[in-house]
Amino acid sequence: MSMIRDLRAAVRPYRRTPLPSSTPVATGNCVVDCAVYRDGHRLDGYANPDSAIHEVRRGGGFVWIGLHEPSALELSGIAERFGLHPLAVEDAVHAHQRPKLERYDDTLFAVFKTVTYVEHEQLSATSEIVETGEIMVFLGNDFVVTVRHGRHGALGDLRCRLEDGGELLAAGPSAVLHAVADRVVDTYLDVAQLIQDDIDQVENDVFGGGGAGDAGRIYQLKRELLELKRAVAPLARPLHALAERPMRQVHPDIREYFRDVEDHLSRVGEQVASFDELLTSILQANLAQVTVAQNEDMRKISAWVAIFAVPTMLAGVYGMNFEHMPELKWRYGYPMTLSVIAVVCTLMHRGFRRNGWL
Repeated sequence: MSMIRDLRAAVRPYRRTPLPSSTPVATGNCVVDCAVYRDGHRLDGYANPDSAIHEVRRGGGFVWIGLHEPSALELSGIAERFGLHPLAVEDAVHAHQRPKLERYDDTLFAVFKTVTYVEHEQLSATSEIVETGEIMVFLGNDFVVTVRHGRHGALGDLRCRLEDGGELLAAGPSAVLHAVADRVVDTYLDVAQLIQDDIDQVENDVFGGGGAGDAGRIYQLKRELLELKRAVAPLARPLHALAERPMRQVHPDIREYFRDVEDHLSRVGEQVASFDELLTSILQANLAQVTVAQNEDMRKISAWVAIFAVPTMLAGVYGMNFEHMPELKWRYGYPMTLSVIAVVCTLMHRGFRRNGWL
C-alpha cells in the first residue's frame, strides 16, 4: 500500500518536470519511446521495440511502448507480436473514438479523450476554447502500448515521474494505465477551472450592463463545454469497471486507486453540468436584457412618431390647397400654425418624458 501512495505522489505533479534530453526518441517513425521495466526499474539498451519485446519474453518484466499517431502499417508489427485484436488496432489507428474499455482475451483496450485549454486574449463568438485528442492504451500481462493522437497530451514527463519512483512500476503495466487515467482526469479538472474563469467573465459582462452583444460568446462557450462533456461523461463507466471489477491485467492494489480517479471524474462531471446550467441562465438573462432594450427602443420610436405626427397632419391638411380653409387668408395664419405645432409637440414630449418613454 505504501508503494501505491508513492505512485500517487509521483503522478500528481507531472506537469512541472520537463522531458530529460537523455530520453530516447526515435525519429522518422511513430515510436516516441520504448523501454523494458523489471522490478520497477528501467533497463538500459532496449529502445528498439523488437529487442525490448525479446528481452521481456526472455527475462520477465514488461515493456512500455509509446506511439504517436501510427499508421496501420506501423502498428501492424506491434499488434502481431502482442496479439492485439484487429478491431482495437483499427480504432487505435483511426482515432475519433468515445472513451471506453474493452477486453479482448488477455488484453485490455482503453480509450481516453484528452483535452487542453486554448489560450485566448479575448473571448469571442468564434474562439476555440477546448482542443481534444486521444490516448489509447493496450494493456497485457507483460506489455503496455500507449497510442496518442493530437498535438497535446504527451506522456514523456509522466513516464519520467514513474521511473523516478524506483519501485513504483513494480506493480506492472496496470500502474501505467492508472497513471494515464489519473493524468487525463486531472487535466479535465484544470480545463474546467479555466472555463469557469471564462464563464465568470461573461457573467460579469452580461450583468454589468454591457451584455447586449454577448449571446454569441455564450453560445460558443456552450459549444466548447459540450466538447469537454463528450470527453468526461462516457469515461464514467470504464473507470467504474476498472475500480469495481476484478481483472487479471489490473493489480488489486492499483484497482483500489481507480476509485480515486473515478471520484475526481465525478467532480468534473458535476462541474460541467453546473456550468451548462449557469450558461443557460446567463443566456436567458442576456436575451431578457435584449428584449427589454428592444422594448425601450420601440417606446422611444413610438413616442417620436406620435410627436412628429402633429406637424405632419397639419402640414398635410393645409397642403391640400382648398380655396375655403380657416385662416387661409389671415396675415398671422402661418405663425399661428407653427406656434400650435410647437406647443402641441412640446406638451407631448413632456408627457412622454414624464411617463419614461423618452
